[in-house]
Amino acid sequence: MAKRKRSVDVKFLRMARVLVIDDEEGVLNAVRRRLERAGHSVETAGSAVDGIALIANEPQPFEAIVTDMSMDTPEAGLQVLHAAFTRDLFAEVLVMTAYGNVANAVECMRRGAFDYIEKNSPGIDVYEVISEKIALALDRRRRDLRTIDLWEQSKSD
Repeated sequence: MAKRKRSVDVKFLRMARVLVIDDEEGVLNAVRRRLERAGHSVETAGSAVDGIALIANEPQPFEAIVTDMSMDTPEAGLQVLHAAFTRDLFAEVLVMTAYGNVANAVECMRRGAFDYIEKNSPGIDVYEVISEKIALALDRRRRDLRTIDLWEQSKSD
């Protein structure tokens, strides 16, 4: 089987501060290691409550957040989404789940998630997918912020 070609060449993107939130320690550490290997600075939280506290209390907002959907409550990921967008309108949030369903995916996307990823997809390296999605999300964030800067500059000229 041919290796899938990357849609984004991550070596040309500036690396970012990423928060990973998951109550499964194995998943938390695997995602952290993969993102650190890609050059990102990664912080972790083992619950939605701890993750939301980090989002609210860090001096600078995280550029990207990867969160599990179901932790303290079945809708913990939605609480993380709300906290992320309350802190930073340009937050890039990836929601992952072991128990995916269309209703949850639609609700997460409707509330602004960058993507909704199933952890248990046969034949797919979900950690590689997360790494690629983070690169795409960061690219979108940078474009959006650059557009705002240009718009503000044009207003002042």
